[in-house]
Amino acid sequence: MEVHNVSVPFNFSLPPNFGKRPTDRALSILLVIMLLLIMLSLGCTMEFSKIKTHLWKPKGLVIAMVAQYGIMPLTAFLLGKVFRLNNIEALAILICGCSPGGNLSNIFSLAVKGDMNLSIVMTTCSTFFALGLMPLLLYIYSKGIYDGSLQDKVPYKGIIISLVTVLIPCTIGIILKSKRPKYVPYITKGGAIITLLIAVAVTALSIINTGKSIMYAMTPHLLTVSSLMPFTGFLLGYILSALFCLKARCRRTISMETGFQNIQLCSTILKVTFPPQVIGPLFFFPLLYMIFQLGEGLLFIIIFRCYEKIKPPKDKTKMIYTAAATQEAIPGALGNSAHKGEECSPRTA
Repeated sequence: MEVHNVSVPFNFSLPPNFGKRPTDRALSILLVIMLLLIMLSLGCTMEFSKIKTHLWKPKGLVIAMVAQYGIMPLTAFLLGKVFRLNNIEALAILICGCSPGGNLSNIFSLAVKGDMNLSIVMTTCSTFFALGLMPLLLYIYSKGIYDGSLQDKVPYKGIIISLVTVLIPCTIGIILKSKRPKYVPYITKGGAIITLLIAVAVTALSIINTGKSIMYAMTPHLLTVSSLMPFTGFLLGYILSALFCLKARCRRTISMETGFQNIQLCSTILKVTFPPQVIGPLFFFPLLYMIFQLGEGLLFIIIFRCYEKIKPPKDKTKMIYTAAATQEAIPGALGNSAHKGEECSPRTA
């Protein structure tokens, strides 16, 4: 079956030398530096003992894996059918849905006070299992959409690089926390400031590099799918973990891990599989998808922070009641001690 991209406008073309310009290389370098700093800072919040707990009692990890590789590919496939997308559009969305969890999930898990040990373990495991699950899922779900083989298009090199960029800086951060804890506050604060500055530069370079090209991908049905997919992942990831009675921190973590995909791997597969004249503006679909991931993730952070302010934690409530009970008990205790003192004083005299 020959694949046609009926959604490509006749006047669409990628920017000249796209991907090979100095700004493209600068963007790639900045993204790597930012990722390493983020993982190093997150590693400083982790502990080996808690990581071992998640590995020896992998209930949360198993649920997270089911959510990642069960919910998202199926959601992407069903959205393509519901909105009657053409083959190339449905395939681009499916590739995003079959991708492993992205590093953004770790940052947003920290922002919603999730379990960072589970978050990093989940990102590592989902990226590792992507070596086998990603080609399998693409083979199963792409039947009837694409006659070619996608198994040989999976970027194994990119997956291994993703594993390395997660594991090495996180391990360094964990070692620093256990061996040199006095340096941890400086690393986290310095990393946050540098990451913020790099994020501003990355945003500016992304706008310069893509120009107006991304506007061609902003069709009504693609905008709708891009907004529904991460929202479905956030929502169903939380519901699934709640059904298995996981703690609130783990629920929020699994929700973030399910909703965020590794967009870099998705872009690589699209670039390797289709030439620009075939895929057209859908080359920018992963970037559009990432924009909605960030927007909806920020919205959930705001909702969670507002909820925290409105409803105080249970621990604080217990502490207030305990303090009140203690204050009420003090006069009685003093009275008893005074009474005993009066009884004892004659004997002493």
